[in-house]
Amino acid sequence: MAIDPNRFGLSCAITTPMREGGAVDLPRLVKHARHVLAEGCDSVTLFGTTGEGAALGLPARTAMLGALVGAGVDPGTQIYAGVAAASLHESIEQAKVALDIGAKGLLVAPPFYFKGVSDEGLFVWFSQFFEKLGPSARNTILYHIPSVTAVDISVGLVERLKKAFPGIVSGVKDSSGSYANTEALLKAHGELAILVGDERLLARAVRAGAQGSICGVANLVPGLLRPMVYEGTESPVVNALVDEVCSYPVLPAVKALVGHLHGDKGYCAMRPPLEALNEAQRQRLFAAFDTITRAKAA
Repeated sequence: MAIDPNRFGLSCAITTPMREGGAVDLPRLVKHARHVLAEGCDSVTLFGTTGEGAALGLPARTAMLGALVGAGVDPGTQIYAGVAAASLHESIEQAKVALDIGAKGLLVAPPFYFKGVSDEGLFVWFSQFFEKLGPSARNTILYHIPSVTAVDISVGLVERLKKAFPGIVSGVKDSSGSYANTEALLKAHGELAILVGDERLLARAVRAGAQGSICGVANLVPGLLRPMVYEGTESPVVNALVDEVCSYPVLPAVKALVGHLHGDKGYCAMRPPLEALNEAQRQRLFAAFDTITRAKAA
C-alpha cells in the first residue's frame, strides 16, 4: 500500500516489562519494541496507559529511552513519549527527558488529581506547560482518556490550544470509547492528527479522516491493525480480540499475552498496586487468543 509520510500511522502503546520488585526490564523492553516495529508499527509510544506510565518516575523513563535509542530505535521517527503527572513541574520534567533525547513527539494527559476542573483552568495549565518547555515544545498529541483521568479534553479546549500553539499541538488521541466524540473531533479539527484508542472504532474513524492509532493491541497484532489504520478495513478478529482482552483487567492481560507471544512469562509482572493475572486466568486468555487469531490464519 502507498504510505503517506505525513500520516501519523500506527503506534504501539508499548507495555513496560517489569522485574519482580518493580524495576523496569530493559532487555525485554528492547526485544518487544523491535518486535512490534518489525511487525508493522510505525512507532512506539512509551509511558502511556498500557505502559503504566503514571507509575514511572524520571530515572525509569530516562533508562527506557536510553535503552531503545542505544539499541538503534530512531527517536526522531519511531518514539513518542507519554506525559502523565498531577503536577505541572513533573509533567515538564517528563517532557524534557523525552524531547532532549530527540523523541518525535509527546502524548500529554491533563493533570488528573483535581476533578471538575474547567476548560479555562486546563487551558492555563497547558499554556504554562508549553511556555515553560519553550523552543523544545513540539508535536504534542493531547490525550483524552476520561475513564482514567476523569478530566475531559473538550472539542472547545482543543480549538483554543491549537490556535494558541500552532505547530505544537499536532493531534488528539481519543480514548473515550465514544465514536460520537471522535466524530466531533474530526469535524472540528480534521487538520490535526485525530487518533483512536479503542481499536473497535478505528477502521470507521479512519474512513472518516482519522490518521491512525496509539493502542495497546498493537503489542499483539500490529500486522492486523495496519490495514485498519491505512485503509480503514474492518477486522472482526481484532474486534473479537479487544472484547476478550477487555473481559480481564486490561493492562495485565496485555502483558500476559505479550509473554505468550514471546514464550516468556517474564513479561507478566506488574508494578504495584497493579497485579498480574493468575495462572488460571492466563491459561483461559491464552486459549481464547489462540482461537481468535487462528480464525484469521484459516
